[in-house]
Amino acid sequence: MPGPFVVPFHGDTDLPERVDVVVIGGGAIGASTALELVERGHTVALCEKGGIGHEQSSRNWGWVRITRRDPREVPLMAEALRIWPGQAERLGRDVGYTRAGIMFACATDEDVATQAKWIRNVEGYQIDTRMLSAREFAEMNPGSTMTPKGALYTSVDGRAEPQKVAPAVAEAARARGAHVLTECAVRGIDLKAGKVCGVFTERGYIGCDAAVLAGGAWSGLFARNTGLRLPQLKVVNSVIRTKPLEGGPESALWSDGFAIRKRQDGGYTIANGVENIVQIVPDSFRYFFDFLPALRHEWRALVLRGGLRFLDEARIPNRWKMDEASPFEYCRVLDPKPSFTLQDRALANLRRAFPVFEKAEVAQRWAGAIDVTPDAIPVISGVDAVPGFFIATGFSGHGFGISPAAGRLMADLVTGRTPVVDPAPFRFSRFSDGSKIEIISGF
Repeated sequence: MPGPFVVPFHGDTDLPERVDVVVIGGGAIGASTALELVERGHTVALCEKGGIGHEQSSRNWGWVRITRRDPREVPLMAEALRIWPGQAERLGRDVGYTRAGIMFACATDEDVATQAKWIRNVEGYQIDTRMLSAREFAEMNPGSTMTPKGALYTSVDGRAEPQKVAPAVAEAARARGAHVLTECAVRGIDLKAGKVCGVFTERGYIGCDAAVLAGGAWSGLFARNTGLRLPQLKVVNSVIRTKPLEGGPESALWSDGFAIRKRQDGGYTIANGVENIVQIVPDSFRYFFDFLPALRHEWRALVLRGGLRFLDEARIPNRWKMDEASPFEYCRVLDPKPSFTLQDRALANLRRAFPVFEKAEVAQRWAGAIDVTPDAIPVISGVDAVPGFFIATGFSGHGFGISPAAGRLMADLVTGRTPVVDPAPFRFSRFSDGSKIEIISGF
């Protein structure tokens, strides 16, 4: 089954001999980093092993939210909310962005109390977020049979179209002078006196002063070949796209049984609001103790599965030479099979909550591999042991909405500019310096 229909992007044919920075990975994070850097006058090569935005960047829900963010992400997401309204003008392309609000339904009084406490995390940011009563929820969702105790609602949250965003950002970067190379896997980095001096790609060598790894679910493998330990696993979330439907909610909505958001074409993106699939693979054992606290906190939301994927990943080498094909050249696009069971359960729950969806027709199904870290917040950081090497990965399902600000922060770190927010929570060294990995459940 094919993935979502991403806006086509045709990569450059010529490989530059040298640039200031090579960005590895053409998703929303990598493209945003490239755009920020080139806007500041730096020469950039954005290298993608497959197509721009073809993996999780085009497979996510399309939510642009600060609501229920991990508190450590709130400052960066607040910056993203300042950037998004001007993105269409900045990019010169429509990305379907609109502020239509996002709400999280609360099934119990305990849920209401928990979500009300979260509001403290955005105090001082001029963010319009509040608790809705059951009556207010009903008024904002006419035609719904839901009877929640209340809901957490943020009016300045919104949505955009994942199939449009990464290509639009990459095109804008190219228009400003960036080299954008598709089907051009980076095999590894080159070091001189311990510092980055270039990268090896399947199409040749590019000299550079810095390299940014924004490889999503592939980042851990790339780091391992570089001699770095980056604890990262993949979680698979399945999504339905419907044909256009009139009468559904305008605001995006999360509940225990489903999550939905209206699409620009009038259809809806529908997913299971809670359950995700975790495939048992060799990395599951390699990073077992790193992820044990997260497993204890979130085990109810995880569907563990064995299968052939274990053998597939066991065959992938952990090390390879720069003059031989890398694993990235054998799998251009990670395209996991969706779970019809989880999708159909979400759709059935949605139809009970909003009877208008009885008329909804499924247009497409897909799944995406979410790159997660042990504490469910990203790495946006330099690597102390390898000067000139930077990592922006592990966004744990929160990357699409935060991508403009994440690219800005990454560019700040690469160029030595004062960071737009404090980068300390996202430092790579937190997994090796004895820091306690803090799990903040529910975000």
